[in-house]
Amino acid sequence: MRELLFFISYVIGLYVWVVIADVVLSILMNANIVNPYQPFVRSLSQGFHAVTEPLLRPIRGFMPKSSGLDWSPLVLILACYFVQWVVIPNLAKFF
Repeated sequence: MRELLFFISYVIGLYVWVVIADVVLSILMNANIVNPYQPFVRSLSQGFHAVTEPLLRPIRGFMPKSSGLDWSPLVLILACYFVQWVVIPNLAKFF
């Protein structure tokens, strides 16, 4: 059971990197540094968006609107780290 918990922790760590990559790519696309009309960039952006949006949408629902800044990725990363560093080690104690 511990191996499964450590695998889940590893997957959460990978997911955090995907969220960071999605944020960086969207910033680069909005700043016109990366061409969003390139097929590779567009497919990469759509893939990141498909993976991250199901968890970001509920966070955006309860967060107040700020002046053009989207804080939901930061909240998601903090929640992932909380699960990874607090919840999973405490669950591993029981198994």
